[in-house]
Amino acid sequence: MQVTDLYVSAPGKAILHGEHAVVHGKVALAVSLNLRTYLRLKATTFGKVCINLPNIDTFLSWDLSQLKQLVTYFHGKRDEVQRLDAELVRRLREFIGVTNGSLDTCSMATLSFLYLYLSLFGSGELPSLTLTVWSELPTGAGLGSSAAYSVCLAAALLCASGAIPPPLKEWEHTARWCQEELELINSWAFQGEMIIHGNPSGVDNAVGTWGGMLRFLAGKIIPLSRVPLLRILLTNTKVPRSTKVLVARVKDKINKFPSIMVPVLDSVDAISCTCEKVLSEMTCEPITGDHYNILEELIDINQHHLNVMGVGHPALDRLCQVTLVKGLHSKLTGAGGGGCGITLLRPETDSLMVQSTVQELKDCGFDCWETSIGGPGVQQHSAISVKEEILEILNHY
Repeated sequence: MQVTDLYVSAPGKAILHGEHAVVHGKVALAVSLNLRTYLRLKATTFGKVCINLPNIDTFLSWDLSQLKQLVTYFHGKRDEVQRLDAELVRRLREFIGVTNGSLDTCSMATLSFLYLYLSLFGSGELPSLTLTVWSELPTGAGLGSSAAYSVCLAAALLCASGAIPPPLKEWEHTARWCQEELELINSWAFQGEMIIHGNPSGVDNAVGTWGGMLRFLAGKIIPLSRVPLLRILLTNTKVPRSTKVLVARVKDKINKFPSIMVPVLDSVDAISCTCEKVLSEMTCEPITGDHYNILEELIDINQHHLNVMGVGHPALDRLCQVTLVKGLHSKLTGAGGGGCGITLLRPETDSLMVQSTVQELKDCGFDCWETSIGGPGVQQHSAISVKEEILEILNHY
């Protein structure tokens, strides 16, 4: 093994503008969310591979001899991403006892870990290691938690296998990989996402890898070079929803009322493009109240459009009402129909106002965090740069 102890983290993601419209060939803006997933990889000597996922109460270990039997036929090259190996996936499903039907969170996390581990080490000696992951992201809320997990796995295992070097110098607290290495991390993370989601767009793992903001249009993902860090409230209404059902609902509406709905989609596209222009202005000239005024108006207009598309929900309306009384502007993020919403905080919004808003949203039965968008993608940490409470969890196992 090329490393003996490694800490990495990757961010979650939110859609700023363009959800649903992106399915119909319009621009969407995805942003990194400064709620992160942290991973510690530690080399061991007791002939086992252990994975600890305390968020989902999953603690598993296998003898190396068991895992070696799965890779007798396998000769991958770790610096090249192969197509998803259906035979290896089939063997692994059999190995963990989930041969048919869809997987629960624990099985998906286990399967993607074992797939990446065996793909990256399968052509040589399998190393004994312990991997512990802790996430600040809720699972199943449309915030990219599985992608952040896959990105962390890919970065750590590529480092451990020697395919990429650890970027952290002795005197540094955090460090990022170079562009070529990030591309390799992203492509292996996409493999993990394919195991978990079947047919992912690639947006979530790209945000987890590069951070900042990405423009997504017709399958093309372009990271934007610089974006300002914006403070937000992130609210999880905890209302479950099905993305598939909501996407179908929008499609039905477009088919039923094309002359009404097509201009709505064009308008959402224009919102994404206007927002992108404003954010790029904010990185190269002094930020003014006018910039924030425009961002707030775009949030309001887009939220109304999403309601017109039929993906709103009374819980999301409640979120918008509670925050608007405080002079704050909110919209849903992701599929809608419940799920999560984001609220923009201006630089001058004082902490008492934020605290009282968070409390009111919690009183509605929602979960709420103050965080930021536009932060860094996957990075390596020194132990000292990991938050104390997270370090304690990662070092506990």
